[in-house]
Amino acid sequence: MPYLKVWIHAVWSTEQRRPYLIQPVRQVVFDHIKANSLRKGILIDRINGYFDHTHVLFRLPNDLPISKVIQLIKGESSYWINKENLISERFSWQDEYFAASISESDLPSVSHYIDHQESHHKNKTFMQEYTEMIKELGVVPG
Repeated sequence: MPYLKVWIHAVWSTEQRRPYLIQPVRQVVFDHIKANSLRKGILIDRINGYFDHTHVLFRLPNDLPISKVIQLIKGESSYWINKENLISERFSWQDEYFAASISESDLPSVSHYIDHQESHHKNKTFMQEYTEMIKELGVVPG
């Protein structure tokens, strides 16, 4: 059996960045995502976000690529949100996402950043944040 310990910080938004994730819906959705992911062998350390996006810090499973983990999380959660009628419109996530590996030494700062999304977004929009992350890390579409 391979041994792997890779932490991933992933970010994605709602379709057309619609503000679907208002409280208390946001917390219900995040609690469901965390519990459902654990049943699939995906350990989510942190999940939080704002009205129109989600940040997830997860440990990459030994047998799944990042794209599959994100597909499992997004696909099942959008299906569940619609099945449970948590919002009045049809819910979906945007196809795009951002993902980066996180070193052990950076886990505390990334965790703090994810935990404090509401206060963070009082000063910065999702698009400003997303653009900064991509530029800062020199990310190119994959």
